[in-house]
Amino acid sequence: MKPEPDAYFVELGGGHYQATAHTSGAWSEAEQHISPMVGLCIHEIELRLPSPLQVSRIGVDIFGTVPVADFTIEVSVVRPGRTVELVEAVVGHAGRTVMVARVWRLAPADTTAVAGGWGSAPGEFPPWDITSVWPGGYIASLDVRRSPAAVPGRATAWITSPLALVVDRESSTLARYTMLLDTANGICVRQGPRRWMFPNLDLTIHLHRQPIADRVGLETTVTFGATGLGLTHSVLHDDAGPLGRASQSLTVRPLPGAD
Repeated sequence: MKPEPDAYFVELGGGHYQATAHTSGAWSEAEQHISPMVGLCIHEIELRLPSPLQVSRIGVDIFGTVPVADFTIEVSVVRPGRTVELVEAVVGHAGRTVMVARVWRLAPADTTAVAGGWGSAPGEFPPWDITSVWPGGYIASLDVRRSPAAVPGRATAWITSPLALVVDRESSTLARYTMLLDTANGICVRQGPRRWMFPNLDLTIHLHRQPIADRVGLETTVTFGATGLGLTHSVLHDDAGPLGRASQSLTVRPLPGAD
């Protein structure tokens, strides 16, 4: 058998990609974990719609599961502008839209004189075997360092991946950083995923600066309501400190057949 490439995706040309086994998901290994796909959407937007503007918000809506197979990404400008611009990446498979990522990009300005409001980056933590909780090729590809003080529903962690985003393609720091952010929902589960399902329907990322390195720091809290709704909320860090926040809406339900 041909060895799997050390990357999450293979570019086929014209906005077409093939997912590798490293994208296989935590809820089903036949489906992609959406996290690398988020980074790929940023990669495609930067490649096909280059701009001096900086990313302020990334809003991802997940319409359905994506098999570990080939798919397309179409990018377009939704709201053009010299100082404020909204762009979009639409992921399709087998004739249906499976994910949409909308990105607000803003003109840079020198606001050094009024900058403030952030803290320091988390300390260093020991390795944590995330595969003890979750299956899948994506999870197995990660290096996770988590605070020993982690409890169900709350943890601080650092996440990196040695894999490329796309085979034989350079990716920006932002693309590599965002390809790891959807992992947040899995670093401090409130309930075991063999008894309860709590997949996220979206991912919303707000940034007050651009990442300077692709190591992702997460201060994450997971909350379950009493009517099937849940929320994962994370303060985002890189080696320089906080840089934004991310939230994920969860649908919480018992796993069929679980005790």
